Amino acid sequence: MDGKSLEIKQEKIERLKELLPEVFTEEKIDWEKLKAALGEDVEFKNERYVLNWAGKSDAFKVLQAPTTATLVPVRNESIDFNST
Repeated sequence: MDGKSLEIKQEKIERLKELLPEVFTEEKIDWEKLKAALGEDVEFKNERYVLNWAGKSDAFKVLQAPTTATLVPVRNESIDFNST
């Protein structure tokens, strides 16, 4: 032990970065992105570079919805399926 207190805030931020890296912008938490990642209805206003489209908020909602769908490979349409 070096006698220094734990940096609890920084530890929590690092854990959040591991869990939700998409909510960070320029090493800071983007609160709108965090809300969107947690499924809240958010209208993005303060982004520097914006990619908007009709239904963007709905797309975030769909991403949060649980699913039972599974991707299944189509072996006869794949190139070198068994060797990759």
